[in-house]
Amino acid sequence: MTMIQKPYLLFLGDAPDQLAAKVAQGIRDWRPENAVGQYRMEGCGADVGLDEMSLSEGRKAGAKTLVIGVANRGGVFSPAWKKVLLEAIASGYDIASGLHNLLRDDPDLAAAAQRAGVALHDIRVPDRAYPIANGRKRSGKRCLAVGTDCSVGKMYTALSMDAEMKRRGMRSAFRATGQTGILITGEGVPLDAVVADFMAGAVEELTPDNDPDHWDHIEGQGSLFHVSYSGVTMALIHGGQPDALILCHEPTRTHMRGLPDHVPPSLERLRDLVLPIAQVANPACKVVGISVNTKALGEQEALDYLAGVEARMGLPAVDPFRHGAGRLVDALEAV
Repeated sequence: MTMIQKPYLLFLGDAPDQLAAKVAQGIRDWRPENAVGQYRMEGCGADVGLDEMSLSEGRKAGAKTLVIGVANRGGVFSPAWKKVLLEAIASGYDIASGLHNLLRDDPDLAAAAQRAGVALHDIRVPDRAYPIANGRKRSGKRCLAVGTDCSVGKMYTALSMDAEMKRRGMRSAFRATGQTGILITGEGVPLDAVVADFMAGAVEELTPDNDPDHWDHIEGQGSLFHVSYSGVTMALIHGGQPDALILCHEPTRTHMRGLPDHVPPSLERLRDLVLPIAQVANPACKVVGISVNTKALGEQEALDYLAGVEARMGLPAVDPFRHGAGRLVDALEAV
């Protein structure tokens, strides 16, 4: 990926809710040193807790790139953003976006960037041709987080486990497969922008042969139960050939993200569906733990919920971002 200049001003635009700003939130939580502040438009329903800044204030604070921190359904940028983006370009900002709606395809933005001598970074564009998956068994070990829904904490789970392994001196890598993960780590595969026949092959290439004690933590995407995005999940399961699965859940959801007529499955349904599918590619694959996003719960409520899940499922159940990923890493060490 072309190097994106740091630090960033995070653009939250008119994001309707906190979840819509998950790209900005991910950068704020995992690479806070890369962001000087946030820019919100009128009516924005999200706040990642950084200093509010205008474009000029961001430049004075040293920001070099305006990062679109919004991930919306369909990956399109709102026409209401265009005036701000043009002003940012005129002010000397590079622009970085992980949306499917590419900056470079907008003639006004492209012309303005050329005049100003700034760069437009479209993160969600594969930078190479990927092979068709071959299913060959690879050396090394792999862990994949799979969810009952989209945006339930799969990336945070993988990042937390990778950080805990590195803290212990273990061999570990986080493998980014989406726009937020790529912006956090600076590399990866924008998997949902890869042609369908090559998605599993892209994951194979992302997680190549490695030392026997090395773990790849593969950033999860979508959900097998989400009718809009199940395809990318299947590619991760078969291309990743995981040795271990972590089930991810957000307990306050009343319906699938963006699908008001679809109810999220139970963790039991997820376990019973995903394991046989994973064992097609790796017969030794096991479900080893459960990650619960308890952000919407109070501390005691979260602990009680986790204890109930653990008793019910017979697996360690934790919120790895809130309470640490130690017990999930312990479970991997036993694989």
